[in-house]
Amino acid sequence: MTKNSKGTFYGVGVGPGDPELLTLKAFRLIQQAVVISYLSNTEGSSQAKTIARSALADAVSPALEIPILMHMSNDRRLANQAYDQGARAIQEQLNAGQDVVFLCEGDPLFFGSFAYLLERLEDNYCCQVVPGISSVNAAASSLVEPLTLLKESFAVVSGRHSDEQILDTLQTHDAVVIMKAGRARPRILKLLEDCDRTKDARYLEYIGREQEHIEKNVSNLANEAGPYFSLFVVLPNNRHRADSGEQGGSR
Repeated sequence: MTKNSKGTFYGVGVGPGDPELLTLKAFRLIQQAVVISYLSNTEGSSQAKTIARSALADAVSPALEIPILMHMSNDRRLANQAYDQGARAIQEQLNAGQDVVFLCEGDPLFFGSFAYLLERLEDNYCCQVVPGISSVNAAASSLVEPLTLLKESFAVVSGRHSDEQILDTLQTHDAVVIMKAGRARPRILKLLEDCDRTKDARYLEYIGREQEHIEKNVSNLANEAGPYFSLFVVLPNNRHRADSGEQGGSR
């Protein structure tokens, strides 16, 4: 069987949580999918599938589902085992000539679970990606504050980075987003204090979902771990909006 006679593997970004933030292309592919796949927790719940519920409800016909059971653990061996099993199940469908749509929260290639399946399948199958709105962009929209302006530098780090890496980023860049902040929240609050950027920081949980929470004064946060779906946005405290005096209205 040639690569061209196999199915196509689609990584489809479903956005951060609001079902109305699905792109038209994502909605169409989900609606028309014969096979869908997604990450699922041990209770059988899938955030990505929940976000895509409107598209799935309008499906042409019920799709075959390939849930990939993912344990919430820091042990990457368990995660890799889940991705290996999921890739094999997806591979069976692709070999049978069926396209497979993988639902991925946010954007598939930005801290996306799709990337781990992509590396297992891309050598033997046609793979395509439909970008989704990332939590970074959704956070800026919820705050109604620009991430970067003019010559401001911008960086994204993870709460899984070391103290030294996060501190260096906060001291080097004007605007910083710290992803995966949940378990690392007490540590991040301390690092913000250490570099005198506590007042620059905003904290968001469950962006675009019913339980969305925004704290613009992070000093109010309890010094304890937060939920997995949380992040910090750190913005310049001396920002001035570009005005009409800016040459050519340059960006």
